Amino acid sequence: MSEPLVLGFDTSAAHCAAALLCGDRVVAQRAEDMGRGQAERLFPLLEELLAEGGVTWRGLTALGVGTGPGNFTGIRISVAAARGLALSLGLPAVGVSALEAAAFGLPEPVTAVVDARRERAYVQRFPDGAPGLVALADFAPETAITGPGAALLSARTLPQPVPIAEAIARIAAQRFATETRPPAPLYIRPADAAPARDLPPVILDEA
Repeated sequence: MSEPLVLGFDTSAAHCAAALLCGDRVVAQRAEDMGRGQAERLFPLLEELLAEGGVTWRGLTALGVGTGPGNFTGIRISVAAARGLALSLGLPAVGVSALEAAAFGLPEPVTAVVDARRERAYVQRFPDGAPGLVALADFAPETAITGPGAALLSARTLPQPVPIAEAIARIAAQRFATETRPPAPLYIRPADAAPARDLPPVILDEA
């Protein structure tokens, strides 16, 4: 194919989502709701999309991956997969936040909202804001809002026009030619899991 072939995917929330884009055309896309099991499902899902599009891994031009914020384990799954694929295939991989994906294609200014649980939300105002964590009780957006957490607020809500994996692929298609950094997780707050109480094993140098 002469047009760029971009594969975008995301497991930063309770889903496993992917989209295959050829130029401006969506070749195939899928989103499966799941609270766990993304690590086992991600690669079979990606291979199913490639098969549906009649292409192979080597036919790809670039990758796009969701970097969060969201579920810590889910973010790590996708980012690690994207970095491994980029290294093995010699492809650029573009990290795209869930907030960017939610706001993609909407008139600005707009504020993207992702549920952070515990009466909090991750928010970012576009085009000129930075991602942050807010308490829902204290947050009064000055723009229309969008995103998977928008329903948490009583405000003017714009529906997300593009599914998350497709938005990631489209943003990656715009950036891959100039992307130089590997994708990295977007962690705005510490993980909920407590650190282990036991000390890690000591690795000794061989004599």
